[in-house]
Amino acid sequence: MPDPDAPIPNPGIPVPGQGPDPAAQIAAQIAAKVAALEARIERLEQILATQLPAQVSAATPPPPRPPHIQPARSKAAPPKDSFEERLGSQIFNRVGILALLLGATWFLRLAMDNHWIGPLGRVLVGLLAGAALMLWSERFRRQNVIAFSYSLKAIGSGVLYLSLWAAFQLYQLLPAPAAFLLMLVVTAWNAFMALSPGDPSQASELLAVYALAGAFATPLLLSTGINHQAFLFSYLLAIDLATVLLVRLRQSQSQPWPRLLLIALLSTIAYFIAWFVDFYSPAQLVSTSIFLALFFFTFLTVPLAPELPVTCLPSDPQQDGAGQGSDHPVPAQLAAISDILLPLANAAFASLALYSILEDAGHHAALPWFSLLFAALYLTVLRLPQRAAARAIHLSLAVVFLTITVPLKASGAAIPLAWLAEAVSLFWAASRFEAATSSSVEADPLPRALRLLATGALILGFLGLLLHPLWIGPLPTTAFLNRRFATALAGILAFAASAAIARAALHRPSGPAASHTAWFQIAAASIIALNLVALQAGVLEIETFWYPASGYAPYSDAPLQTALSISAFFALYGAALLAVGFLRRSAFLRWQALILLQLAIAKTFLYDVRNLSQGYRVVSFLGLGALLMAISFAYQKDWLSLRANSSATIQSSED
Repeated sequence: MPDPDAPIPNPGIPVPGQGPDPAAQIAAQIAAKVAALEARIERLEQILATQLPAQVSAATPPPPRPPHIQPARSKAAPPKDSFEERLGSQIFNRVGILALLLGATWFLRLAMDNHWIGPLGRVLVGLLAGAALMLWSERFRRQNVIAFSYSLKAIGSGVLYLSLWAAFQLYQLLPAPAAFLLMLVVTAWNAFMALSPGDPSQASELLAVYALAGAFATPLLLSTGINHQAFLFSYLLAIDLATVLLVRLRQSQSQPWPRLLLIALLSTIAYFIAWFVDFYSPAQLVSTSIFLALFFFTFLTVPLAPELPVTCLPSDPQQDGAGQGSDHPVPAQLAAISDILLPLANAAFASLALYSILEDAGHHAALPWFSLLFAALYLTVLRLPQRAAARAIHLSLAVVFLTITVPLKASGAAIPLAWLAEAVSLFWAASRFEAATSSSVEADPLPRALRLLATGALILGFLGLLLHPLWIGPLPTTAFLNRRFATALAGILAFAASAAIARAALHRPSGPAASHTAWFQIAAASIIALNLVALQAGVLEIETFWYPASGYAPYSDAPLQTALSISAFFALYGAALLAVGFLRRSAFLRWQALILLQLAIAKTFLYDVRNLSQGYRVVSFLGLGALLMAISFAYQKDWLSLRANSSATIQSSED
């Protein structure tokens, strides 16, 4: 075997005694290299065979894994029930509940008509049957037959409520306080079973809904048609507070039941509307206002719960009543009930109810102050800890109440100007908030909400400026030196400020693409609104100049002079706008100017040529022609290098 460390012969030195044969030399060199590589491989194998086992045995072996520990597996999504399974387990179940309740009702009616049993016996049979059904349902619940257990509870609760109602309303066997107390016992039992303190895994939102429905049905079942405002509203307030506390408790256990809040609020609203229609009088203004404030503050505290995450939440295993617990998270949109829907519904209920009772009591002058109070209250709530969505909703409500305050308190030109000032302030705040949160990883909905609110206020202000001349009092008699023109100038400044804020936000280096698109649209809309308001103001002041005395012309040439002045104003305004577009190199401004010039051309050729006298026609056409020739000269000289830019764009696209 050749030595692996032996030197390889130099292929460049010829072997003595032989001729210079290149093929033989190459073959000898290849054979020598192969032999050397084989020797080295054999030597390495011997070294590995003697040293590697010792190193492996010296190493510390890893601790053995316990055989009973298995890697966690993600639970697969349960298969969706087929229509047949839903029909058999859910639809038939609900129809069966309805049928049994109707059957029990008709049995009581049949027993009453045929005098099979006396009134006391009928009530006792109903109470015993309802209690037996509710107790029997617990057996199926322990056996995890959840859907059938809930069905029995629904039937049992209904029978108990109907029996107590019959004992009070039909047979007068129970006084109102006793029937009310017994119905509360049934409600409390359902609430207790919903929480299931012995086995928290059996807690059920559906049973909580049963309890809440029974609680709100009790006043209706025991109604005698007499006004008991203090008792009714105190009872509703107690149920609302209990519901809020229950939802708070479930939030701390990461299993919120926010739908209960909507049920409670909507039921309270329904009771208030029914009571207001039948019993309200101005003498009850103070007491009704106090109860409205208590209802409002009860639900106002719900979104102020930062411990509830907005991300996915674990679902309630029993909430659907199907008996099949699910490990799938509840969608994040479920938090929108407590953060978005509930605050909006609460604000609408409190404000509209307060408006109704104040209007009926003849206190219309107090409405703007209460609207301002709502705005200040929501601005104060913004200082409390809350989630981002709730913060955006509360700020939106504050702005909305401020916007409503303007027409309630102000009048005339102050209304659109107040809305425009509000829009500018909101745009500024949105830009500042967006700049402060541009580096944040989590998107903040507050800047977007501010932009939307500001856009709404801007639209209201714009429409107010356009419609303001229609309801203004006496027409001004002096052109330009009047309140109408001052209002238009203030509006023009507001639109210019909005456009400037939007342009500054557009030049911000960071920020989402959707935000840049929104700011671009705001800037464009503000510039268009500015030009429209300026054109309207100019036309109105020109008419006032030629018709100074309540719309009557002092001499016969006033209509011709007015038409000529308006044509000249359109042409000059378009030329000025075009010049600004040239200076700022803005195609957006230039296109607006060109459209306005086309309107001036159309008015000159279609109206002025038919209605103006020969002298005015000469002036109109000469002035328009000179202006158009100057504009044409500017485009032909290509002062903006439009042709060069267009050629560069085409060349880059071809490359």
